[in-house]
Amino acid sequence: MATVSRERITTLLRGISARQVRLVSGVILFAYLVSHFLNHALGNISLEALATGVYIHTAFWQFLPVTILFYTACLVHTALGIWALYERRQFRWKAIEPLQLALGLSIPMLIIAHVIGIRLGQTLFGHERLYPQILFLYWIWAPWRIWMMLAVMTIAWVHGCIGLYLWLRMRAFYKRAAPYLLAAAVLIPTLSMLGFYQSGRMVIELDSDEWRAETQSVRQIGTRAEARALDRITDYFLFGYFGLIGIALLARGARAINERRRGMINLSYGNGRTVRVPKGLSVLEASLRNNVPHASVCGGRARCSTCRIRIIGDCSDLPRPSQREAFVLGRVGTSDPSIRLACQLRPPSDLSFFQLFLPHTSADGHESNPTRIGQERYLVSLFVDMRGSTQLAEKRLPFDTVFIVNRFLGAVSQAVLACAGMPNQFVGDGMLALFGLSTSRQEACRQALRAAAMIAANVEELNRFLEHDLREPIRFGIGINGGEVIVGDIGYRDHMVFTALGDPVNVAARLQDMTKSLACELVISDEVRETAGLDADALPVQEVTIRGRNEPMIVRTVTDARTLSALINGEQSEAA
Repeated sequence: MATVSRERITTLLRGISARQVRLVSGVILFAYLVSHFLNHALGNISLEALATGVYIHTAFWQFLPVTILFYTACLVHTALGIWALYERRQFRWKAIEPLQLALGLSIPMLIIAHVIGIRLGQTLFGHERLYPQILFLYWIWAPWRIWMMLAVMTIAWVHGCIGLYLWLRMRAFYKRAAPYLLAAAVLIPTLSMLGFYQSGRMVIELDSDEWRAETQSVRQIGTRAEARALDRITDYFLFGYFGLIGIALLARGARAINERRRGMINLSYGNGRTVRVPKGLSVLEASLRNNVPHASVCGGRARCSTCRIRIIGDCSDLPRPSQREAFVLGRVGTSDPSIRLACQLRPPSDLSFFQLFLPHTSADGHESNPTRIGQERYLVSLFVDMRGSTQLAEKRLPFDTVFIVNRFLGAVSQAVLACAGMPNQFVGDGMLALFGLSTSRQEACRQALRAAAMIAANVEELNRFLEHDLREPIRFGIGINGGEVIVGDIGYRDHMVFTALGDPVNVAARLQDMTKSLACELVISDEVRETAGLDADALPVQEVTIRGRNEPMIVRTVTDARTLSALINGEQSEAA
């Protein structure tokens, strides 16, 4: 078990890249933004509600560990935004991505004066600037700042929503959750801006000499000298930020000049087309720069493998795959050095290749559903195979054999469908079924185990129905495994089939083969057993070696698959 845990941790660490760090820091900042906007929305009730809300808001976000995490996320996200400006070579991919980058880079310059005036003023001079002081500044002292505040609220919210969309759009639940997410994306900023407006009106109505003496004292907003000191700090931060952006732009220009000096290379697509590009571009960037269609569901973020290419000829001189590229290729179960990700490979010399996934376009020229092109998600694969079909065919007419095999596959398919699975591929007398296309991981594992029990029951009933025509009852073997796979349309033109690819599917097939040597009807991976919520001592344990994998694997064996039904029902009763 310790070996399995170490393997999971190692796999997780290998999958971390700058994009994952940017995502985590962005989610932290978006959580702060949601909290702040909900606080603004309390202005629709009263200034007292605003005061209560800001007390809760600051109590959480100024808790020292949370504060450290928040400001670390601010610095990291800003730094990665400037790095993205330098790193990105191609701005003609999709308008939404350059827009997100531009909005993100504009946020610090718009918000820095607000942050320094409140947070740094409190730290350095002990100011107590809360909503009465800020609303007075915006609505009475400097009304022009209202438009800047509304602009930065809109920009920050749109930037965060774009980031969440690019992250969640490939998730299984996104299609169901999209209407609710859209409602939240519209309602939260609308209520926040209305709250900002209503609280501003309240401050204007309350404005008087007595109210100013109570809320605008030197202790609360500071002296003019302190204000000038904060303004100077703001200017230094702005100059530094603009300087960093300028350095990134100058570095881009220096890189372009250096690439031209280093020379050009030819990229041949294997279909007669060749493009000439500067050294240093990735294959995907070269394709997009020269308007060559190239599949890439994730937009070149190394979060999918749809941009995969196969190198033609010698690939020994190519740079080694990065940590992220090796992780993605490992997830789809390939160790062939000639297969690379086009978004990560930057060839130093002429290269010939062909694309493994041809780009899909609909009739109107737009990309088809990303789910059909390719999507990474967790699925549970169930392989079932009929034993002894060769001997069955030797002593029967061909049509009789087909009849019996079809009845067997029908019994299996009925069980899969009854448990919300999808019969996917039929290979001879065997079948691959997929679970988890529209459910959680735990439910997918439980559905697969329930289907295995129902398959055994259906085959037993089929044996009773055919006992007069069978010398021996029909036997079968089942293998079940779960993991991250690529699902999408595989095939050519009119012969496309929706299926799953990846190492977890191959392992499920290997487990099905092992039922012969282990003398049982079902072999499941221990990961499926654990995710399904079955007790560790519920099923016999075995450590087996899987062909194509370096590490041994923990599996569970079931002699009679029908017993799973009582086991799963018992777990459900305990949970209830």
